[in-house]
Amino acid sequence: MGRSLQQLGPAWTVVHAVPVGRGTSDIDHVLIGPGGVFTLNTKRHAGQRVWAAGTAFLVGGRKQPHLRNALHEAERASKLLSTVVGRPVEVHGVIVVVDAKSVVVKERHPRVAVLEQHQLVRWLQRRRPSLDREDVEAVSSAAVQASTWHRNPVESTDPALLEQRYAALRAQVNHARRRRVGWTLAGFAATVISIAVFLPGLVAAILT
Repeated sequence: MGRSLQQLGPAWTVVHAVPVGRGTSDIDHVLIGPGGVFTLNTKRHAGQRVWAAGTAFLVGGRKQPHLRNALHEAERASKLLSTVVGRPVEVHGVIVVVDAKSVVVKERHPRVAVLEQHQLVRWLQRRRPSLDREDVEAVSSAAVQASTWHRNPVESTDPALLEQRYAALRAQVNHARRRRVGWTLAGFAATVISIAVFLPGLVAAILT
């Protein structure tokens, strides 16, 4: 799954195995990009027939709580990220089915998507943009912090996660730098305009 998600490119932040709550439960993957914020719940059902319709999810003819659990994860992530970011963060749940014999979705769940692994990246890339660059940076910065998710966070030494945190921080710095440059250029432009407006009058006053 991690290799597939690398195809999303630098516009997306991907956080793997996110520990959440008080104990040992985790979210398989959290994704933040122009198309929104997503929690991914990966389910491997090798050789099984998967069938989903509305709130029902069957594997080999037996009901499974995957949709309910995925919705709970998305709502939990939304609450935690919203608290840290300081504004509402909508999170969509996604169930990614791996190695199944067949996957049939008769009726879509209103808040959780059911996809096969080979469909995921294209589905994400084709989503209508809902977050601008500043939103992506703000949510990404929150998502890579262990304290956002867990009551007793243990800072990871995983190089991949540390690289994600550095990238999120670098994005914030670059955004702030661009904003400062923008204000500087705006100030310079205002100065030039002021000179252009007042210079003729000043020259006339000196000559008279």
